[in-house]
Amino acid sequence: MPPPRSLPPSLAGNPALPYPRIGQALAELRVQIPGVLGCVLGGVDGLMITHNMQTDVDPSDLAALAATTYGLGRQVGLRLGQGDFQQSTVRNALGYLSVYAVGTQALLAVVGGDTINVARLHLHAPAVAERLAALLHGVTPNHRQ
Repeated sequence: MPPPRSLPPSLAGNPALPYPRIGQALAELRVQIPGVLGCVLGGVDGLMITHNMQTDVDPSDLAALAATTYGLGRQVGLRLGQGDFQQSTVRNALGYLSVYAVGTQALLAVVGGDTINVARLHLHAPAVAERLAALLHGVTPNHRQ
């Protein structure tokens, strides 16, 4: 069994991030996919980087839930020999939470209502996650405590 990997330093609160371009990418999902209630970009450490939530859901809580989902998915991938975490979706009675890997440093959490077209979300969200990963690539982690 390979040893667990350590988490990368947090990007939360980093002033060097291109927040306007990140916000534009998050907004695209809201426009492209009817039923998207909001998105959170969070670190794999569970800290929120930014969001566009339009509900009363606390985006910091959602970033933590995304990291928890990532942790479970990562363990499944390790135990089954299926590789790195890519995506996970939780369906509830009134909606969905989908979490996508954004490179190795971050996660894209998308909250959708019960009418969202999940297949359409799964077609568009990975490309958005790739663009977000490119925006985050090369940004020096924030070392403030």
